[in-house]
Amino acid sequence: MNLVVEIGNTALKAAWTEGSTLGKTFRYQGERKVSFIASITDRERPQVMVVASVCEISPDDEKSLRGMCHHLLLLDAAHTSLLREFDIPEHLSYDRASSLIAVRHMFRGQSCTVFDLGTTMTVDFVDAEGNYQGGNISLGCRTRFKALSRYSKALPLVDIPDEITPYGNTVKSSIEAGVISGIMFEIQGYIDRKPENIVVFTGGDAIYFVKKMKNSIFVICNLVLMGLALITDEYVRKLN
Repeated sequence: MNLVVEIGNTALKAAWTEGSTLGKTFRYQGERKVSFIASITDRERPQVMVVASVCEISPDDEKSLRGMCHHLLLLDAAHTSLLREFDIPEHLSYDRASSLIAVRHMFRGQSCTVFDLGTTMTVDFVDAEGNYQGGNISLGCRTRFKALSRYSKALPLVDIPDEITPYGNTVKSSIEAGVISGIMFEIQGYIDRKPENIVVFTGGDAIYFVKKMKNSIFVICNLVLMGLALITDEYVRKLN
């Protein structure tokens, strides 16, 4: 068995894999990420462990991770050469790159628009031949709420509401409707640019927003892990 790990802005996700298939998955939100990975590998040492991180892995953490597996593949800002092998620009973070790798595999021969709705909101476009056409980065939902509170002394911090009204009639409902509606308009605008594309949502807020959209949308919560599994499978083939 192999292990894939995604260290994101907010949480760590991991999954055992066999070939390109995901097995048991894990989620952790805290500071002791390397210790959590060690707890997963205590009983079973993975043949290959792939760790993709939005932050650069320190030499000490790398040494610890290498002791947990037979082969370690690091994917962070200091290790970007692998992206060239998959014809993906090196400026993309590995979470976005992994999502694109998974989408190209799952929807082969079809153009796609991929939204990752988390701490940030990213949108990426892939044509029917699997070529990356570009993408954008914006603030995620909770990040927008925090920014309004932080940079305006008069506005409170609110959380994602279950429901919104078209127009707010209090400060709180105005913030809720403004942020949520703004994101929905943003999403719809991107969808309308390429109406022929398959639309894929992933990330922590994917299910929340898909319920509010009228379009036909695929929600794939473990899209990044699926991409990492495909990267791992290709890596294992080369080892053998």
